[in-house]
Amino acid sequence: MAKEKILVIGASGQIGVELTLALRKIYGDANVVASDLREENILLKGTGPYVSLDVMNKEMLHVQVIRQNITQIYLLAAILSATGEKNPNLAWSLNMQSLLNVLDIAREEKLSKVYWPSSIAVFGPTSPKQNCPQQTIIEPSTVYGISKYAGEFWCNYFHNRYGVDVRSMRYPGLISYKSEPGGGTTDYAVEIFYKAKQDKKYECFLREDTYLPMMYMNDAIRATIELMEADAKSISVRTSYNLSGMSFSPKEIAAEIKKHIPEFSISYKPDYRQPIADSWPQSIDDSVARKDWGWKEAYDLELMVTDMLQNI
Repeated sequence: MAKEKILVIGASGQIGVELTLALRKIYGDANVVASDLREENILLKGTGPYVSLDVMNKEMLHVQVIRQNITQIYLLAAILSATGEKNPNLAWSLNMQSLLNVLDIAREEKLSKVYWPSSIAVFGPTSPKQNCPQQTIIEPSTVYGISKYAGEFWCNYFHNRYGVDVRSMRYPGLISYKSEPGGGTTDYAVEIFYKAKQDKKYECFLREDTYLPMMYMNDAIRATIELMEADAKSISVRTSYNLSGMSFSPKEIAAEIKKHIPEFSISYKPDYRQPIADSWPQSIDDSVARKDWGWKEAYDLELMVTDMLQNI
């Protein structure tokens, strides 16, 4: 097998930092090129090659792919749900054009694989709230969700029409202590830990009973790599796989934190993110991912809270 050379676009973001580090452990530091518009994240400094790159500049991207002998691209650059609602046109153009640029180059250069994340944001108010299945009614209500759903079909199209091996999964809310959240509706579940440690109190922007699908970053990174390393023959979904770790409400995570920090208190002041959260499923059925490539989460709420508080 030819040596893989991987380009991670959006490497300084919440997922990008940890995914880049994990890929470098597997493929070797020099074989994973990190890139972003922002400056290099402090956790990446000195761990391997870094290039400043604007994914919207297709020529620049193409030159890098050829110059670095890239065989795989992980495209993580995106404008997330809550941020996207403030600037819908920008969110649509960045989220769509970046994907089309990458898929086009993958087709031309015959790259071995492409990874592009989708999100639970593809689901809308009409999708089933409990154990939302892989194939169901999908009518997203945010520009982020619309762009992700359109992107899933572009991935499917490039696979069917041009044979591009592009793989995707719908991330739930992701929780991590290594890098700051990026403007998503589920970000309260990261902020709450910082506030619990610093101020012993937190004002949540969602209602106390808002259940959302979540996942600890360690699981999300492992899922991503397992999907990408799975035999192509076992991949039955070329839009995007449902993926699930745990579901909880602000009230439940606060109660779990209180076990470690008894004086912690939480208050609630729902804002514009509440309707976004209300439009999403409360839990996800990911049985197809479990069947196709053996997905299984390692972290539940209790384990995750313990690990987060130890590491923040």
